[in-house]
Amino acid sequence: MQDEQKLVKDCLKQHPAAQKQLYDSYAEQMLGTCYRYTKSMHDAEEVLQQGFIKVFQNLHQYRSEGDLGAWIRRIMVNTAINYLKRKPRYQLDLGFEDSQLHPVDNQQPDIQLHMKDLLNLIRQLPAGYQTIFNLHAVEGYTHVEIAKILGISEGTSRSQYARARALLISWLEKHSVNGKKDRYVR
Repeated sequence: MQDEQKLVKDCLKQHPAAQKQLYDSYAEQMLGTCYRYTKSMHDAEEVLQQGFIKVFQNLHQYRSEGDLGAWIRRIMVNTAINYLKRKPRYQLDLGFEDSQLHPVDNQQPDIQLHMKDLLNLIRQLPAGYQTIFNLHAVEGYTHVEIAKILGISEGTSRSQYARARALLISWLEKHSVNGKKDRYVR
C-alpha cells in the first residue's frame, strides 16, 4: 500500500518512470476489462489508451482510500461505455418490446465453463445485452446505476440483463444437446 501511494505521488509529479510503472502494472488486467465491452482487440486497445489518458489526467482525484486497481477499472469501464456510445457500429439498441422478451426461469443448468469459453459467449451477445450483462454480472453495478450510466430506465436495464442471461443459458443448453457437452457442460 505504501509503495502504491508513493507511485501515485510520483505520477502526480509527472515522473515518466512512475507513469510507465503504473501503466505496466495495470495495463494487461485493464485490457481484459476493455475487451469485455468491445468486439475487437483493436477497439479494446483504443479504449485502454483513452482510459489511461483519463487515469493520468484525474489521478489527483484518487484519495488513496480504496484499491487503486478498482479506481482505474471504474475509469476503464466508463471509458468503454462512452466509446460504445460514440461508435455507430456498436448501436447499444436498448429499446425493447414485450414481444421480444425471452422467458427466464430461475432454474440454472448444471454447467461448468472454462472462463475463456464463457467470455467468448458473452462477447457474442448483442452490444446492448453484452454491456448491461458486464456492468451487472461482472462489475457489480446495480440496475439503478446502469440506468444512470446509460441514460435508460431501470426496467430496461433489468430486462436487457434478463434477456442476456436467458440467451446465454439457451446457448449453453443448445451446446449440451448438440453433442458439445464435454466442451461446455460437466
